[in-house]
Amino acid sequence: MSNLLNFALRQGVNLFKRHTLQSFRLAVPVKLANFTPARTISATVPKRALDVNTNVTKDVVLFKYENPKFYKMLNVFGVCQFVFWTYLSHFAFTTLRDAPVAEKPGEELKWYQRINLGENKYKNGITACSFLIGYGILFAVWMFTLRSVRFLILRKGGQSVSFVTYGPFNRNRIITVPLKCISAEESRELARVQLPIKVKGKTLYYVLDMRGEFRNQQLFDHTAGLKRRI
Repeated sequence: MSNLLNFALRQGVNLFKRHTLQSFRLAVPVKLANFTPARTISATVPKRALDVNTNVTKDVVLFKYENPKFYKMLNVFGVCQFVFWTYLSHFAFTTLRDAPVAEKPGEELKWYQRINLGENKYKNGITACSFLIGYGILFAVWMFTLRSVRFLILRKGGQSVSFVTYGPFNRNRIITVPLKCISAEESRELARVQLPIKVKGKTLYYVLDMRGEFRNQQLFDHTAGLKRRI
């Protein structure tokens, strides 16, 4: 009886070992299949700034936005507005005559009916406002055009960048500044419509339209795309 009991225990132990070993063999491939090697993981990690060589051996175009037709039409609009409002200013100054409104006895005129547009304060006011509106529109159009970047170029050596902007009458304007004197107000990934770049000593931002093409994204992110204290 004891021999039979020992035999049954040995068979049970052997069966348990085989079942455990078989389960372990089936489990290992699944875990290995879900394991990503360290080499694959490291390949997806963005490079650090120290790993990017910004000391370029020749000029590199970082950004490009070609839309000269839009800026040409915008400047035509600004010039037309300036001409229209300037003519209106000249017309008001030379045509309006002093004609006091005579109020009849017992008649009560409304406030706008008592205005004498030929009176000096009104005539001069209309003249000045008309001219300022036309000049303001033209100034806004030209400043927007001069701050819209057509090409952003990293110069040889990687220490300076050139802003090639659109200009009035379809002529390019170029300004070269050191990298330490520019600061991007937004990252390239977060900008939706425009990416403003501050240049030290300039009152307005230079603008990169996000419909343009970043020719070298990684180099841009580690040079002109950085936010600096200037």
